[in-house]
Amino acid sequence: MKKKVAVILSGCGVYDGAEIHESVITLLRLDQRGAEVQCFAPNIAQKHVINHLTGEEMPESRNVLVESARIARGQVQDVRDAKVEDFDALIVPGGFGAAKNLSDFAEKGPDCAVNPDVLALAEAFAATCKPVGLMCISPALAAKIYGPGVVCTIGTDADTAGAVVKMGGTHEECDVHDIVEDVQRKLVTTPAYMTAQSISDAAGGIYKLVDRVLELTHEND
Repeated sequence: MKKKVAVILSGCGVYDGAEIHESVITLLRLDQRGAEVQCFAPNIAQKHVINHLTGEEMPESRNVLVESARIARGQVQDVRDAKVEDFDALIVPGGFGAAKNLSDFAEKGPDCAVNPDVLALAEAFAATCKPVGLMCISPALAAKIYGPGVVCTIGTDADTAGAVVKMGGTHEECDVHDIVEDVQRKLVTTPAYMTAQSISDAAGGIYKLVDRVLELTHEND
């Protein structure tokens, strides 16, 4: 029986939205493993728009849901319409959008808040103990979702790891090709482009994350 996986995107582009390589690798692996996927994103304005050629901020506004549709080829829905009972697992790719649009972690660090609709869905997965995969900077939100003691990784970046700990999380350093699993909470995390030097580097850990998340959905079959 096909497993149904919700994927939350945060725009389109590493500096102001979802990391495109991470998102596409995730969607590719889910498809290779036979999962049924539905992408979601918050229907809100991006924090800002970055020119990915120059790195400079641009004087315009873009919508996170509309931008996420670029990656999802139009097949994306408002995250507020997502229902945990319709899915077996949740995965959130990284990119600065996770820290700027899904939350304000980029601005406020450990004092951040998660977008209410994103938080409500993630907390519903946590409460029902359904598997969740977070990658790149997204695990920085784990303590906001699961509470104190949650085990996760963002790789080896000391400042970000320190923020995770300050929020009550337990951080484990991790190689880009590997994953960290909080067995009790069924949370799987991987560094991806927090440490990756190439798309192949990122793919190694992401494939392991997707595979493990899907394995966890079969535990009670």
